[in-house]
Amino acid sequence: MKMRILAALLAVLLLLVTFSSCQLPEFVKGLGGGTSEENSQTTTEGATLETTPKQEVELPPVVDGSYFEAHFIDVGQADCMLIICDGQAMLIDAGNPDDDDIIIDYLAEHNISHLSYVVATHPHSDHYGAFTSVLRHVTVDTVYSPFAVTDVSGFNKFINYVTYTMRNRVIVPEIGHQFTLGSARVTVLGPLRTDYEDINNTSIVLRVEYGDLAFLFTGDMEGEAELELVKTGVNLKADVIKVGHHGSYSSSWYQFLRAVQPTYGVITCGRNNEYGHPHETVLSRYRDADVKLYRTDMQGHIVCKSTDGKTLTFTTQMNPDANTNPTAAKSDISYLPTYLYYEGKFN
Repeated sequence: MKMRILAALLAVLLLLVTFSSCQLPEFVKGLGGGTSEENSQTTTEGATLETTPKQEVELPPVVDGSYFEAHFIDVGQADCMLIICDGQAMLIDAGNPDDDDIIIDYLAEHNISHLSYVVATHPHSDHYGAFTSVLRHVTVDTVYSPFAVTDVSGFNKFINYVTYTMRNRVIVPEIGHQFTLGSARVTVLGPLRTDYEDINNTSIVLRVEYGDLAFLFTGDMEGEAELELVKTGVNLKADVIKVGHHGSYSSSWYQFLRAVQPTYGVITCGRNNEYGHPHETVLSRYRDADVKLYRTDMQGHIVCKSTDGKTLTFTTQMNPDANTNPTAAKSDISYLPTYLYYEGKFN
C-alpha cells in the first residue's frame, strides 16, 4: 500500500516538473496559460495582447489601373464591410453567427481568399459572430481588436481561435496608427478609451482615404464617444460614413455630423428589425445635413467604387437570404431611451 502511494506521489511530481519546464509557444505568450481547448471555454482573463507601435504612413498616389471598393454586405441586423483596394482586402466585422454562409459565399464570389486585415470593432455578437467560421476559409495577415480582455465568452473564443488555431496575433491598435491597403491609407481614430459604460463606445473607428476621397467606419459608436472624438480636433471629414449603431438615435449626433460633413451615408440594419432601426430621429438628422442615404434593409448589398480617387459610384443588389436574420441578440444590442435626454442639446 505504501509503495502504491509513493509511486503515485512520484508520478505527480514528475508531471509537475515536466509542465514547469515547458515553454509556451511564442504566438501564445501574453494570452495567459492553458490549452487552446481550455481557453476556448473560458475568458482570457489576465491576457495581454500585442499593441502596435503607432506608425504614420504617406497617402499613396492613385495611379492608372488602381481601384477602390467598399462593400456593405447585407447580413440583416448586423455589420459586415469588405474593403478592397488594388487587390488587397480588409474585412470589418462579420455579422451574427448565422451569417457565416452569406459572408463566405460573398467573399468567394469576389475571389477573396486572403485578407490583409481583419477588424473586430467591438465585442457584440452582431459584429464578431461569424468570424470564427469565416476565417476558416481565408488566410489572414493582421487581426485588430479594441480589447485585450473582455467578459464576453464568445469574443474570447474568437480571440483564442485566431491565436491558437490560426497561430496569428490579435493586435490592439494605438490611436493615430496608420497602415496602407493598396493605394488607400487607413487611420485608427477610436476608441479613445475602453472604460466606457456602454461597450458600443469602445468600437474601433477607422478613416479610410483613397485619393481625395474619405470613408468613415464607426462600428456602434454612440453619442458620448462621438463628442469626445470631435473635441480632439482630429480630421473626421468623410465623403461616405457607415452610420453608427445601425441608425440608432443614440448615435449620429448633430455635432458629430457637422464635423464629418458626409455626402453619403450607409445604414446597416435588418428588414423589419425589432429595434426600429433606423430611427426616424436619425433619418431626420441626415436629411437636415442633406446626406444621401443607402440602407441594406431596403437595397441589400451596397457597393461604393472609385477608380480615380475623386468620383464615386454606388451599386446595390438585394439579398433574399438576409431576410432570415432580421435581429441580433437582445443581450448584445443597446437600446437606451436615456439618450433621448441629449436630443436637442447639441442641435
